[in-house]
Amino acid sequence: MTLRGQKILLAVCGSIAAYKSAIIVRLLKKQGAEVRVIMTPSALGFITPLTLSTLSENPVLHAFTEGDAGEWNNHVELALWADLILIAPASENTIGKMAHGICDNLVLACYFSAKCPVYLCPAMDLDMYKHFSTQENLVKLQQNGVVLIDAESGELASGLIGQGRLAEPENIIAVLQSLVGEKAPFLNQKILITAGPTYEAIDPVRFIGNHSTGKMGIALAIHAWKMGANITLVCGPISDALFSTLPLGIEIKKVVSGVQMYDAVKNIVDEQDIVIFAAAVADYTPEIVSDIKIKKSEDTFTISLKKNPDIAASCGANKKAQQRFIGFALETNNEEANALKKLVSKNLDAIILNSMNDIGAGFATDTNKVTIYSKKNKPYSSALQTKEIIAKEILNFIHEL
Repeated sequence: MTLRGQKILLAVCGSIAAYKSAIIVRLLKKQGAEVRVIMTPSALGFITPLTLSTLSENPVLHAFTEGDAGEWNNHVELALWADLILIAPASENTIGKMAHGICDNLVLACYFSAKCPVYLCPAMDLDMYKHFSTQENLVKLQQNGVVLIDAESGELASGLIGQGRLAEPENIIAVLQSLVGEKAPFLNQKILITAGPTYEAIDPVRFIGNHSTGKMGIALAIHAWKMGANITLVCGPISDALFSTLPLGIEIKKVVSGVQMYDAVKNIVDEQDIVIFAAAVADYTPEIVSDIKIKKSEDTFTISLKKNPDIAASCGANKKAQQRFIGFALETNNEEANALKKLVSKNLDAIILNSMNDIGAGFATDTNKVTIYSKKNKPYSSALQTKEIIAKEILNFIHEL
């Protein structure tokens, strides 16, 4: 199981165990989670916001407002952003306030605004932990949906030995993995994905291209990364907004032309376990590219074109037995026959058919509808879904291969 892509809001309370929150942040980041940290005012005396900000790569918030201008730290937005809230360490003071509806700091405001799961990791001295009011509060919180990652036994800061110490960071991560982690069927597998269009230059300002936005390839890259894979994305020209959605753990190789994409893929294809050819590569490119802008003069203008390299076919001809290659076929007629022909001729393990005749599918949409053919499994046809959901279905099909 992996926590890749999970948005985790870590709340740090005033406890000597707060130093372990730095370890928790590091472990969550290693898992590929996105981490933001909030702190109670008393936590500032135990660990600095700078430490946690550096490790989380996000600003650390500890008050309702910031700076001289009084900029508001929106606790509602923070709570809605999170896939889960982890309160570690949770002090006796914070636990009591959570149980009795007292909201007097940013951490508590986020907790009372939360719609996501909340995980509580108590940390305090033995007698405080065993006190009837603490135990009643913990029971009350659990009855209302808070998940307890209970304190562990050992030597405490007071010198006493018993239950009350914060669960070890590795144990906290293990619990989160078991409860909310995504399955990681592609753990440590190398997956290469091509995405987006290619632009074939005519002159310095004009090109031949297509309507591909790269949305399908980006969705595949993000979800394959969440499923544990080491992703290399070879991507043609797409918007900066789409690039910004990619996790930092994905290696990106930006290209423009079909030949550039061919070279980038050929250089690394032998190292890959799975290759998904999702890019809309131009079949043809101008034979001659002008160094200067071509001026409008004649009523007609002819461009001589030559074939671009067929990336999937070239790679498929040299595919290793353990590799799995997946192609895409966007068709307008004789759809199934054309897709099956490509499946064989390019030596692919599966091919994903898009039909331009399906409303809401194809280029420049947020949705897609596909049929997946393979040499071994029965065809799979999806409903019209978002490209994120289609990406999951495609990757589950690939895993079955």
